[in-house]
Amino acid sequence: MEKQFKSLDEQISILKEKGLIIEDEEFAKEILLRENYFFINGYRTLLMNSYQDKTFILGATFKELYSIFLFDRYIRNILFKNLMVIENQLKSVVSYQLSRKYGYRDKDYLNVKNFTKEKFKNRRVKDIIEKMKRQVRNNGAHHMATQHYITNYGYIPMWVMVKVLSFGIVCELYSILKNEDQVSVADMFGVNTNYMESFLPILSNYRNLCAHEDIVYDHRTEKGIVNTPYHQKLHIPIMDDEYIYGKNDIFSVFIIFKYLLRKDDFRMMMREVNYEIDRLDGVINSVPINKILDRMGIPDNYMDLVDM
Repeated sequence: MEKQFKSLDEQISILKEKGLIIEDEEFAKEILLRENYFFINGYRTLLMNSYQDKTFILGATFKELYSIFLFDRYIRNILFKNLMVIENQLKSVVSYQLSRKYGYRDKDYLNVKNFTKEKFKNRRVKDIIEKMKRQVRNNGAHHMATQHYITNYGYIPMWVMVKVLSFGIVCELYSILKNEDQVSVADMFGVNTNYMESFLPILSNYRNLCAHEDIVYDHRTEKGIVNTPYHQKLHIPIMDDEYIYGKNDIFSVFIIFKYLLRKDDFRMMMREVNYEIDRLDGVINSVPINKILDRMGIPDNYMDLVDM
């Protein structure tokens, strides 16, 4: 059935008909206009009786719905700034490794001979190199350093090229490096290549969500990270031979941050997350905080991860 435009009054009526308590309709209208009914409504599932009837649980309020929306925004911002730290470090380390070993001119470091010789990745190597060149063509004109090198030297050093490459492309680039280059990059972060290869697609996925302001708090990725000692140390329950938290959810990102961020940066990130969870707990009465944590994929003892 075709969706039609709904006025603010109609939007309010729909929410009230579904059982949502709206104590201040003018405030609700202001928020719906400023933030968009569609996006606000995307957070309703936590406060609903079921996916089938789509009615709100007894006592659920608009302020609670808006609080969940804000909570996701704050968590998203925390994730994003830390993802940017890792993105910058990964770009720096990869560009250093390739430049040191294969040369600083793009015709040198982008030679297909510099990448994995695994036959099943031959097509992937060529595709990713072409993607990199295409991103430079599309984005390079807006980057002063890129233009400077092209105009004055006729080539783009790898340490400049990475500035115009997306995080997703750099993550894909890691997947086609020779094993010894993957090891060198992973060593800089203090992890092995298996960890790094499972971490990067998750980070790339969440980075895109954050950049486009999509819902992150209960997001699940298609792939999961490898099992780590932290899963066992936190006594995360297992169901169907799989850990129920920390595999393809937001807590898996926390675990990745535990490995890739500096210790002080990780501690600060977790404190910020803990503050936002405590603040949400203080304003949500209809739903217990442990239900929200479960929805996010976060165990109750998540802060123990800091000192492990």
